[in-house]
Amino acid sequence: MERRIIRIDEERCTGCALCIPNCPEGAIQIIEGKARLVGDLLCDGLGACIGHCPEGAITIETREAEAYDERKVVAGIVRQGPAVLRAHLEHLRSHGQRAYLGEALAYLAESGVPIPAGFTDSQRPAGHPLRAAQSGGCPGSRIMNFNGAAACTDPPGPEARPSRLGQWPVQLELVPPEAPFLDGADVLVAADCVPFAYAGFHERLLRGKVCLVGCPKLDDAERHLEKLAAMFERNDVRSVTTAYMEVPCCFGMVKLVEEAIARSGKRIPLETRKLGVKGEPMGWS
Repeated sequence: MERRIIRIDEERCTGCALCIPNCPEGAIQIIEGKARLVGDLLCDGLGACIGHCPEGAITIETREAEAYDERKVVAGIVRQGPAVLRAHLEHLRSHGQRAYLGEALAYLAESGVPIPAGFTDSQRPAGHPLRAAQSGGCPGSRIMNFNGAAACTDPPGPEARPSRLGQWPVQLELVPPEAPFLDGADVLVAADCVPFAYAGFHERLLRGKVCLVGCPKLDDAERHLEKLAAMFERNDVRSVTTAYMEVPCCFGMVKLVEEAIARSGKRIPLETRKLGVKGEPMGWS
């Protein structure tokens, strides 16, 4: 079957093993000094491991792969202890994987394995949405409520501020490498959550720049890498700024841009801007 699954670039992998603890399914092992996917059926394709690779060697691709087997996965996880089991269940819940979570809970009940608190059937009525994970799982998918943010009634000021967007389209997938606005431009490559989180996006990040938007976790990372490298190679790009969110999976955007610049063979100045999930600048102002 064709489905989403992780891909590990052996040339970029240093064998640091930082991805291993963040794959409770046990789909990754260090073999001969490199992280390797040891079985398609153990990888759920949700990418919890991606943001923990400092080399950007792990990406998501869509290809023919053996179907994921939740029962086989959870059987192996049980042997690793209750902490790993809870992390796996939180991972499924935070990604809204109700079917896989149901299979896991059914297996635990049938096998007589104690179900961690917060995951019992009595706490999850039929037809009721899964509760958001409070800890563990993938931080990038965890549901949070910033009290009062949506109900802010502060006046917008004497007049509405204009958009600083100077080109169209903005989606990296849609912008051709030969787009005329790229030549001689300062380019902003932004993870697509950034404009929603950061209230100062137009004035502090976008103003005077060409904007390219994408998601390092959900989009085709290799396709983005090839396109960015072509853009930098074929145009006189003056500088690049990468804006990304603090969640681990979003750091992949920085790695994509760094690799694209390297592939272009040019020395293009690069700056990074990290944002917290509440929109606060982190390490810059």
